[in-house]
Amino acid sequence: MSFENLGLSPYISKAIAELGFLKPFEIQTETIPHILKGKDVMGIAKTGSGKTLCFVAPLLQKIQHQSYEKSRFIKALIIVPTRELAVQIEQTFVGLQKALRREVKTQAVFGGTSINPQMKNLYGTEILIATPGRLLDLMDHNALSLEQLNYLVIDEADKLFQLGFGDEMARILKAIPKKKQTVLFSATLNDKVDEIKTTLNIKPEIVEVKNTEVEIDSIEQIAYKVDAENKGPFLRYLIKSENLEQVLVFVSSTRTADNLVDKLKKNKISAMAIHSKKSQGARLDNLEDFKLGDVQVLVATDLIGRGIHIEGLPTVINYELPRSPLDYVHRIGRTGRANATGKAISLITEEDLHHFKIIQKKMGKKVELLSTDDVNLHGY
Repeated sequence: MSFENLGLSPYISKAIAELGFLKPFEIQTETIPHILKGKDVMGIAKTGSGKTLCFVAPLLQKIQHQSYEKSRFIKALIIVPTRELAVQIEQTFVGLQKALRREVKTQAVFGGTSINPQMKNLYGTEILIATPGRLLDLMDHNALSLEQLNYLVIDEADKLFQLGFGDEMARILKAIPKKKQTVLFSATLNDKVDEIKTTLNIKPEIVEVKNTEVEIDSIEQIAYKVDAENKGPFLRYLIKSENLEQVLVFVSSTRTADNLVDKLKKNKISAMAIHSKKSQGARLDNLEDFKLGDVQVLVATDLIGRGIHIEGLPTVINYELPRSPLDYVHRIGRTGRANATGKAISLITEEDLHHFKIIQKKMGKKVELLSTDDVNLHGY
C-alpha cells in the first residue's frame, strides 16, 4: 500500500516520502481516503501513531485547488491542546508545501508569546492551527473569522476536554458554521468525545487502531533500584557509560528539572530544561536544539512532554515516576514511535517500589528491576 493508493497526488506522496514516511501506517490507511472524500471522521489512535499526516496531507491537497483571495476568513481550523503540538503540526504542513501547485498559507497561534505578531500575520491565512485560549483572543480582536470555515480538525480531543478547555471549546464551536467537514482525533473514545459529536451534530466514520500493546512491546524497558541520594550520580553514570547521545529525561517538577540540568552541565553533559516556567521562545529553541543533536539531554515535565515528538528518539529516562500509570505509558511512548524501537529506563527508589508495581500491573507488562549496588559512582 502506498500513499498514492490512498488517493493522494504523486507530488504530495513524494514529499511525504522525503519526510521519512515510506508507507502508510494503519491510521493513515483507514482515515485518509475518508477525509479526501469529504466525510466526517473520528480516528481513535494513541499519540505517535502517525495521525498528524492523516489530516495535513488531505487538507493541503484539497485547499491548493481552491481559489485564493487574501482575507480574514479561515478555510481550515485545527484545534490542539498544547503549544508544542501546534508547532509540530505547522512543521508538517511546511514540509509538504513544496509539493503544492501554490503555497497554502498556514499559521500556528498559541499563548505564551505576544499576540501582535500573530495578529499581523493572520491576514490571508487559509489553515490555522490554534490552542483554544489564543484562538478566542484573536477572535475577540476581530483578527479572523470562522464564518466561511470548510474544515474543522480537533486533535487530541480527549485531552482538550480533560484539561479544562470545556468552556473555551463551547464558545469556539458556537462560532463555527454547521456545514463543514469535521475530523476528530483522540487517544480514547470517552464520554466527552461523544459529547463533541452531539454538539457538532455529526455521525462520523469511526476508525479505531488498537495497537497500544504492540507499541509498548517495541520499547525495551529497564528499571534500576537506586538509593535516593545516588539518583543524580547514577543518571550521569548511565549517560556516560552507555554513551547515550540523545536522552529525554522526565521529572515531576520544574525545580527538579532546573537542578538536574545544572548538575549535568557541571559534569560536562550538555543539557537543557523544557517546562512551563520557561518562555515559549526558550522552550521552542531548546526543543529544536535537542532535535538537531546540539543538546545531549532534554529534561522535561509531564505537561510539556505531552507535545514532544522527536523522530527516532532512542532513549527516555524516568528520573522520577509520574503519578498515573497512563502518564508512564505516555512518557515511554516518546520513544519506539511509529514502529521504531526504543529504550525506556526508570530509576526506582525504595519509596517508588509499590507505585512501580501498580504501574506494571496497569500496563500489563513486567519490567526487570536491576540492582545498582555494585556500580562505582565515584567521579559521577
